[in-house]
This record gives sequence, C-alpha cells and structure tokens, in this order.
Amino acid sequence: MTLTVCVGASGSGKTTFLNDVYKSHKCTYIRQYHNLRPYIKVSAIPNFDPRKLPYWDIYERENKADTIIVGGTIAGQFMAGLSGGQRKLLIFELIFQRTAPQSDLLIVLDEPFAGVTDDFIPFITDRLNEMRKIHNILLVTNDHVDTLKKMADNTVTVSAIDRTKVKINEREGVDRNLALIAMSIGDNFAYSTTNNDLKFFTDVEFSANGGIPGIAGFTTFAFGLFLLTFWNSQPGSEALVLIAAGIISFFSVNPYLLQLVDWRIFMIEEAEALLHSSKSMNKLLKTNLTVLLILIISSIQFGIMQAVIDTLSGVDMYFAILFDNASLMLAPICLGLYTNLSLQAVQILGAFPFLMMIFFSTTFSPGAGVDGLKNLRYLFSRYYLFCM
Repeated sequence: MTLTVCVGASGSGKTTFLNDVYKSHKCTYIRQYHNLRPYIKVSAIPNFDPRKLPYWDIYERENKADTIIVGGTIAGQFMAGLSGGQRKLLIFELIFQRTAPQSDLLIVLDEPFAGVTDDFIPFITDRLNEMRKIHNILLVTNDHVDTLKKMADNTVTVSAIDRTKVKINEREGVDRNLALIAMSIGDNFAYSTTNNDLKFFTDVEFSANGGIPGIAGFTTFAFGLFLLTFWNSQPGSEALVLIAAGIISFFSVNPYLLQLVDWRIFMIEEAEALLHSSKSMNKLLKTNLTVLLILIISSIQFGIMQAVIDTLSGVDMYFAILFDNASLMLAPICLGLYTNLSLQAVQILGAFPFLMMIFFSTTFSPGAGVDGLKNLRYLFSRYYLFCM
C-alpha cells in the first residue's frame, strides 16, 4: 500500500487532480470543506467511538460528551458545536474507524491539515501511517508539505503552466492521464446497512434542532390563532374557512420544505464521509418523514375546521383536504431531494403548483380572463373541493 502526496502552487490544479481521480475510479473522497448536518450529536454517530478523538476528553470533563453537536450552519441557521478544526478531525477519525476493518481501499483526502492547529498534526500523521498499511492513500496539502513528503511513498507535483503533464518524484513530464490511472488503484468502501442507521436517522431528525420541533411550535401557534379568529363561523362561509385553513397548512409545512435542498447536499457529503450507508435510503426516509408531516398537519387542519364550522365534515372532505395539500407540497419534496437543483430553482419551480392554483383554479378565479384560457380555471388543485 502507498501514500501519495499531491503538491503544487495555489491554483495549479491539485483539487482538480483529486476530482479526476474520483471521477475515474470509485473511492472514498473527503473534500477540503466537507459538511455534516450541524445538529448531529457526535455521540449518536453509529459505530463510532468519539473517545478516540484527541480533544474528546475536554467534553468529558465538562459533561458535554452526550450533548455536543457537530455545529455549523444549515439553511441559514448557525448552531454552536465543534469548531471547524474539530469537525475536520472528526471526519478524519470517522474515515479511519470506518475503513479499519477493510483493506485495499483507495482513500482520497483534500487538505486534511487545513484548519487544524499544530498540536493535532501528530495525531493525523499517526493515523495516516496506520491507514497506509492497509489502504492506498492519495492526499493534497498546502500545509506541512515537508513532513508529508518525508512520509510519502510518492510525490505528485502539478503545475498551472502545463496541465497536461505532472512531476512524479524526480521524474518530469509524466502524462497527466497516465498519472491518473496510476493513482486510481484500490477498492471502494463497502458499507452494510444495519438497524443503527435507522435509529441514527430518527434520533437526528427528531432532535431539538432537526426542524420538527420548530414546525410543531409554529403549527400550534398558527392553528391556535385560526381557531380563535374563525370560531363560530356560520354556514355560507365554508369557502373562506377552507381557503384560510389550507393556506395555514401550506405555510406550516413550508419552512421544513425550504431546508430540503441543504439537507440533501449535507446528506450526500455525509454518505461520502461514510457517516451512513446509503444516500437513496436516507432520501426515502426523509421523503416518508415529510409526507407524514403533511398527513399530520392536514389532519390538524381537518380537526380545527370541524371545531369552527360544522358543515365541512365527512371522510370525503378529509381526503380532499389531504390530497389538496399534497398537490401543493409534493413538488418541493421531489425537487428538493431528488434533483441537483439549487435552492432558488427549487423555490421557483416548487411554487408553480401554488401559482397555478391562483391562475387556474376556482379558488381565486373570478371567472374572468381571456376566452379559452379562462376555461382552464378548473385545471389545478382545489377544483375538486368545490365539486364534491
């Protein structure tokens, strides 16, 4: 097994070299700025012993070992937890522990020393020496270059002057594509899914900062205010009650939908860092959780409506409300979790069902408009609610 270090000036293409290795060969690839969801409790990570971290004794002395979270920012919310350097060491140690039972893997690390203070460098070098015994390691660094060169079996030097050639050890002018093939040696990590992964998902998503408690609080407030302001509504005002309650349901779920894009990005990077087993499985679990949230809020909407007016009852009305809400909310779920679209694109495209409800349904349409086009007002959601 070998340890190969890729060096070069800033902008010379070191990270691009790693990216090309990753594209050409399946491997464990940790980027320079790798993210984990900031609200994850470090102690909750499955099959991981945080006591091996060089700073963990600090949190044990402060009685924070069971509560300290990864920390960072997601969906515009900063959460205090580990420092940037500590998160870097956490991901590095996670890779070390995950890959220890296997052998002959290719592990690619981009700037493993970035953001880490000098007192933790011996910890990283010791771990690298352990890993190189059973795995092939390729890493990029701008820090502690001399230390790593002395450790390395091979040194690849890239240059911005000629990106088609690289220098390997003392040999100049090596074809870059040939070097990529030579570096792409090793197997991909094999992760076996266990019940611990499901428990981990549940613990993280239902944690205090996972989003669910905030949605619960806002939903309680919004429907509580709706109950007070629409109490004792009279027959004939069903349309107003129904539309108002539906809008409250939409805006109760919407904050949870808005963070799906960041969640998807973080979750993919977590899977690359071997935190959990499957991107597809976690997306499916998140989808089920979001749909369950829509089901619960729709049920609350139906129950509150029964309290303020007694003419909107029946099983058929319940399912009409449920599927009406789903028709407005499924697009952001699908776009947020199952595409690579940006947050702005997801917000724009995910809003189309709501916009179409305004333009092409009887909810808001006064029956006016251009001939031909106005006949489409029965096309989108809420049409069936008024035809029952």
